[in-house]
Order: sequence, then C-alpha cells, then structure tokens
Amino acid sequence: MSETAPLIDETREDEIVILTFNDPPRRNAMTKAMGEAFRDKIAELEGDPQMRAVVLTGSGTAFSAGGDLDMISGLADKAHTGNTRDEVRDFMRGFYSLFLSVRNLPVPTLAAINGHAIGAGLCVALGCDIRYIAHESKVGLNFTKLGLHPGMGASWTLPRLVGPAMAAELMYTSRIVGGEEAAAMGLANRCLPTEEVLPATIAVAREIASCSPAATRSLKKGLAHSPDVDLSSQLDFEAAEQAVCFETDDMLEGIAAAKERRAPKFVGR
Repeated sequence: MSETAPLIDETREDEIVILTFNDPPRRNAMTKAMGEAFRDKIAELEGDPQMRAVVLTGSGTAFSAGGDLDMISGLADKAHTGNTRDEVRDFMRGFYSLFLSVRNLPVPTLAAINGHAIGAGLCVALGCDIRYIAHESKVGLNFTKLGLHPGMGASWTLPRLVGPAMAAELMYTSRIVGGEEAAAMGLANRCLPTEEVLPATIAVAREIASCSPAATRSLKKGLAHSPDVDLSSQLDFEAAEQAVCFETDDMLEGIAAAKERRAPKFVGR
C-alpha cells in the first residue's frame, strides 16, 4: 500500500456509502491509526442528509484479521513492567469506541464480510445492522486463545445474535467457523460466493435506499431502543415515531405511490 493510500477508502453509489478497510498487506488489522481514520470518517458521515445506507468491507482477501498484535503485545509488556492497569483499561475502552463508532450512524449499516474476520475485526461487523458473508470466510472471536477477555462489545452483541449458549461456546473456545456455519447460526444473514458478497450487500443497500429515508432513520432508532424496554414502552416509542412520520413529505409520497401503483420517490423529509 502506498504511503498516501487512505486506511479507510470511501466510494459512493448514489445515496449508498461504501467504506473499505484498506491495509491489505496487514490483512486490514485493527490498528489505532486505522481506528482514528474510521472514527473521523464516521463523524463526517453522521451529518450527511443524502446518505441512506453504509456498506463496510475490506480490501484484499480479508475483511479484517483483527486487532494489531504488535499493539496488543506492547500493552502486555507494559502491564508487566508496572502498575498500569488503569492506563491499559482506558486505552482499550477508547480503542473500542474508535471502531464501534459505526453504531453512531443514523442509517442502516451492512457488513460485506468478503474474507476472514477475526477478533476485533468480527466485532466491527457485529456492530453493523446486517451482515453477508463469503463461503470461504473464516470468522471467530479468538480472544481467549490470546489470553484475553473478549472486547469491543463481543460479549454484548454476539449473545443477542446467536443466543447465549452458542455465544458462550464460541467465546469460551475461541472457535473459528466458516461462512455457511456463521449464517446457519444467525451470525450472518446470508452466505454467498466471495465474488458475490459485496454486490449482494450493495443490492440490499439499494433496496433500503429505495424506502423512505425518514422512516428508515426512525426505524434505526426504534430497533436500538427495543432491547432495553418492555412491550408497552416500545409501543409508546413506535406511536411517537409514527406521529412524526405522519408529518413528513415522505409519508404523503408513500401513500400517493401506493394508490397510483408506482414506485415512490422519497426525498427524506
């Protein structure tokens, strides 16, 4: 990779933003520098009113091989030379937030897992709303094989996707699974040949982009709200969000398009 190549590459297809981890010689390892570039890119996108979906993928043959081993070993060396537990804790907490900033985006996020996604690399994909994976991909949370408690939200996101028992098995054993097994257990939405993963993910992003941006952004909030409340509270939330949607031009357009049996043309307001 040339010195001027960005660690996070951004391309666009109309209202769809495609972000690519771009350090193929290191198999897109999660370094602090890449995390800072990712955070900055996410911050730029947060206020973009034209954006309707974001696709995340990796350059080369990997989605991401995981946390930078040089960084991890350096922290381990530091931890063994003095009383630095608080320093290491604070560093790791900040490191998580760099990559999990993807959860701050107000639009649906889709991970195109085009190759291996290990450890922290898989954690970033788990932070997305939707995941598609290549048959040939290997994914897993290998933290305990490194002597580490899982991090970057793994112990929160994985049980919600595959259930507590399966999540416990995967995390306790650091077991690596293939794309088909990952999809079968619910870790990914669909398993596809490698060359089809990114196009298929973008196709789904286009479907999302064809829907009302106002309703989609509202739904993103609703899905984030639902795990922590009871049904009555979620019904209150839904009613409030629907009341807002009724005031939008998108709602008028959606109804008109349904009556006229044509595709709607949403403007996002």
